[in-house]
Amino acid sequence: MHDDNRLPRTAKIVVAGGFGVGKTTMVSTISEIEPLTTEASLTQNSAAVDDLTGVGGKTTTTVALDFGRLTLDDHLTLYLFGTPGQHRFWNSWNHIVIGAVGAIVLVDTRRPTDCFAAIDFFESRSVPFLVAINDFDGATIYDVVAVRDALDVDPRTPIIRCDARSADACRHALLMLVDHAIQTERAYLGGW
Repeated sequence: MHDDNRLPRTAKIVVAGGFGVGKTTMVSTISEIEPLTTEASLTQNSAAVDDLTGVGGKTTTTVALDFGRLTLDDHLTLYLFGTPGQHRFWNSWNHIVIGAVGAIVLVDTRRPTDCFAAIDFFESRSVPFLVAINDFDGATIYDVVAVRDALDVDPRTPIIRCDARSADACRHALLMLVDHAIQTERAYLGGW
């Protein structure tokens, strides 16, 4: 007889946010496998279309998705899907989100409005998400309460700090998201 609680489980997690917020960095930092990325060089043509304010040193952009994997323990493996940040690639989000148990919305406090589309996207689809503030070197540090007020997210939506370059910080964000997704599902099922 099999104990269903001991069977290996997988979960699809989406990492989203604005252009240049650190989605590819997060997936690459935490993935235990060589991540699949669809990075393309920024060109002069894209400079006329994409707002490069605040991301002056950026030379590439995700044009489809990033993919990585993280095994949390013998019973849970996370598959990570990073979305493209530019508006012209957002149509792919509808496909990327299928089957996701939750999402991390990365926020760059130098350009907080860039995350509004991701927040709206997950709220409109009832996908549990958390907001992860990716503080960039030299950027003004805002406290979590100020960020919550600026983003106007539901009070039950977790907001944390997460340096996308730190494996420990990324792991913490993923664990918090998994917990939030479980709690959201339990509340939906009436406390089951």
